[in-house]
Amino acid sequence: MSEARALTRLSIFPLAGALLFPRMHLPLHLFEPRYRAMMSDALARDRRIGMVQPRGDGARPPLFQIGCVGKIAQFEALDDGRYNVVLEGLSLFRIVRELDVTTPFRQVEAEIIPTSVEPEILSSVSRASLEAESRRFADLQGYAVDWDSVARLDDESLVNGVAQIAPFDVAAKQALLESPDLEDRAEMLVQLMQFFGRHDGEDSVTLQ
Repeated sequence: MSEARALTRLSIFPLAGALLFPRMHLPLHLFEPRYRAMMSDALARDRRIGMVQPRGDGARPPLFQIGCVGKIAQFEALDDGRYNVVLEGLSLFRIVRELDVTTPFRQVEAEIIPTSVEPEILSSVSRASLEAESRRFADLQGYAVDWDSVARLDDESLVNGVAQIAPFDVAAKQALLESPDLEDRAEMLVQLMQFFGRHDGEDSVTLQ
């Protein structure tokens, strides 16, 4: 039996469609007062923010259980109180319970899911398949891509980078985040891009 994982307190930023993976980066623009307060609090403490997707709409929607801890790697404080931020992904987390707090931003108790020390790698077949489907998908969507730079990315950066920027819906994004390993995530990406590519570019991919 595995040892119980230590629990940690996280301030969370629920944002639909925004994925963060360990060792990846996510730029954010914080303008709502509650998230400006969250940013100030994080800077005064451990510089950590938990990114997680909401499961619905409203002022206080339910949350998916799995998210990613981000450390503030860069930030710019604007004159009007807004922030431009870049988060660096540290590790995935699982929400155990939401805390009853007086802060304007939400906080949870979560367990950290260990991240492998070394980046994961793909089989050569999976890498080739993902690159080929990414090219086809980008052409269909009219995206301009520097494919020479893409070819130089390591497997983990390629897979997780595509997962972060691809225009899939919340459920599809969450499924990618929760994939058990890089091979599984790459295969899911190929399937999603093939499915999405059959539409006219205005519909979202939906996993229901």
